[in-house]
Amino acid sequence: MEQSWRWFGPGDVVPLSAIAQAGARGVVTSLHQIPYGEVWSVAAIEERKALLAADPKLGLGWNVVESLPVHERVKLNEGDLSGILDNYRASMRNLAACGVKTICYNFMPVIDWTRTELRHPLPNGGSALRFNAHEFAAFDCFMLERKGAEADHSPEALRKARAWFDAASESERDTLLSSIMAGLPGAFDRYDIPALRRMLARYADISADGLRENLARFLKAVIPLAEELGMRFAIHPDDPPRPLMGLPRIVSNHADLDFILKAVDAPANGICLCTGSLGAGVANDPVAITKAVAPRIHFVHLRNVAKEPDGSFMEAEHLAGDTDMVAMIEALLAEQKRRKAEGRADWRMPMRPDHGHELLDDVGKGSFPGYSAIGRLKGLAELRGVMTAVARANDLPM
Repeated sequence: MEQSWRWFGPGDVVPLSAIAQAGARGVVTSLHQIPYGEVWSVAAIEERKALLAADPKLGLGWNVVESLPVHERVKLNEGDLSGILDNYRASMRNLAACGVKTICYNFMPVIDWTRTELRHPLPNGGSALRFNAHEFAAFDCFMLERKGAEADHSPEALRKARAWFDAASESERDTLLSSIMAGLPGAFDRYDIPALRRMLARYADISADGLRENLARFLKAVIPLAEELGMRFAIHPDDPPRPLMGLPRIVSNHADLDFILKAVDAPANGICLCTGSLGAGVANDPVAITKAVAPRIHFVHLRNVAKEPDGSFMEAEHLAGDTDMVAMIEALLAEQKRRKAEGRADWRMPMRPDHGHELLDDVGKGSFPGYSAIGRLKGLAELRGVMTAVARANDLPM
């Protein structure tokens, strides 16, 4: 697999030299400074590429866009979308002209990945991302005060949520809001409680089926051009894969992925396989899903989570969570072998180690939660070792 690393641009505390030292060569990045819905110009794209190429000895190149964000109005199918979609297609053309042809995106309404703790303390002194079901219930029911929210949480979660909320200080409640809103680094929308309520109200009449229709409409607007340009689109699964705050989530399981791939049945319309997002779903078998959708996987996030009976979960070490990462890598390398046998020049899948623990000297450096250098370096090294062993034992191309 093409070993890669997510980089948030010049403001990232992890420098490009650290990415090269970790052994990655592909850089997964985005132009976070450009508001959603505006065109990514050739000049802006080339400026980012020039940063990566400034020191040729590092051998780094931009291989995946993560992400070219989908405007909220597209998810809502709200108003005249022609200008927004024209701008999106213009950005696609400009990226392709600059040689960047894989786009990761998501269709999660309002918020992206959601955690209640951004730096949960670990016994070894490090920290990890964590989702606590009772804290999210406290936010949903007692801070947001969403009508009917209690029906979406178990009695035990509600009991713990009430106890947490009653004991929490104003500062602790503010921290919970900030954690839930952290989502995608670089996102322009950060909501306080009133703004979040207004945003949710816009989705009041959007069902899961309605959101699926809006996604299919978006795909029909962009995938034909992607085919023409030789691009690959990779939709990221919901994180976590369940409805939140009454919002539908439609990229959560195998059936959802099957619908998406059939909505526009073209090679360019594909999946970002995130083993952690799918792995957080109690009913999901990430390895089985991988085998089922393998030909349409265009990008891979390898991470692991440890689930708990109440729906809570925590980011585990890459080889230590609920997903069998050895079996996962076997499935991915087998797909690469199939692609190579077809004669495809792009048979290697770009992958990156996703969400590492904050460890050692990275503690306190202020990196994006989950995106410190040492935790991801550790994850990439472990994954590289598994890939090497699996490839050698099974005569698979790495």
